[in-house]
Amino acid sequence: MNSDLLTVGRIYHENRKKFGFTRINGEIGQDTVVTSSKLNRPGLEISGFWESFDPLRIQLIGEGEYRYIKSLPREKVCEVFEHFFKAGIPLMIFAHQVKPPACVVELARKYKVALLATSVTTTLLVASLLDYLDWELAPSTIMHGSLVDVYGIGLLLTGRSAIGKSEIALDLVERGHRLVADDVVKIIRRADNVVIGTSVEMLEHHLELRGLGIVDVRQIFGIRAVRQQKRIEVQVELEDWDNEKGFERVGSVDKHSKILDVDVPLINLPIYPGKNITVIAEVIALNHVLKIMGTNAAHDFEKKIAASIRQKIRIDELQNYLKKDLE
Repeated sequence: MNSDLLTVGRIYHENRKKFGFTRINGEIGQDTVVTSSKLNRPGLEISGFWESFDPLRIQLIGEGEYRYIKSLPREKVCEVFEHFFKAGIPLMIFAHQVKPPACVVELARKYKVALLATSVTTTLLVASLLDYLDWELAPSTIMHGSLVDVYGIGLLLTGRSAIGKSEIALDLVERGHRLVADDVVKIIRRADNVVIGTSVEMLEHHLELRGLGIVDVRQIFGIRAVRQQKRIEVQVELEDWDNEKGFERVGSVDKHSKILDVDVPLINLPIYPGKNITVIAEVIALNHVLKIMGTNAAHDFEKKIAASIRQKIRIDELQNYLKKDLE
């Protein structure tokens, strides 16, 4: 089975210590794939309303639901839970030390649905588990590049192979900045306008330098030189210098790239031997901070030019008027 898929077994193993999960019915349903990041506390369904029921969601039975279940006849309880399991739910969790009735365990075994138990309160479980599911099931992609935290701004360095992305990242690390990922950057969309970059496990904290090979940044520069993940705030596309291409001179036009349908500010940066790209990368990060704070140097420069032009026009108009004044 694809290890990238989120299965019930993965949820159990990765959260067992955090939530104190125990398996009620053993290995049953552990290979079931979970595809929805939403949870359901099925109070309405237990009372008989199934119109909005989503069988893809993990079902949570807390103390409130359990008290209502205890008030129902055994036949009704069995009928309700058979409806859940026949619908193909991926997992049912009993929180707050709630124990499922015997018929529920039998029905879960029949329909091969996993049952987990925890002593954690339902409220805490919902908050923490939603965050976990949101991360694991968020849209993701892989990009070729280097991601560095520069002055708190996540710079994604991209460009053709061997253009020098890793060398620039190494130089930034040597200057006190922090490496997030090199060569392969895994990107996850956390919200409508937020993309987070991280390293794949195999290459974590490592840089590939042509002619030298793989180096461990954390071992060489220390733990402060790396970080696990970082929001991508600017993409810096490194390009070979081309005399025929007109690169941006003022920066008044804001350009963006699309990463997982999120607009990310884009800088097309031409490079050639001897150009100090590292310092420019630092300036890009600091300039982005200024923009966040409301200061845009390019726009301010354009305003000054426009004001100067208007002033020149007014002076010219005054001079022309005085020339015509013959009194």
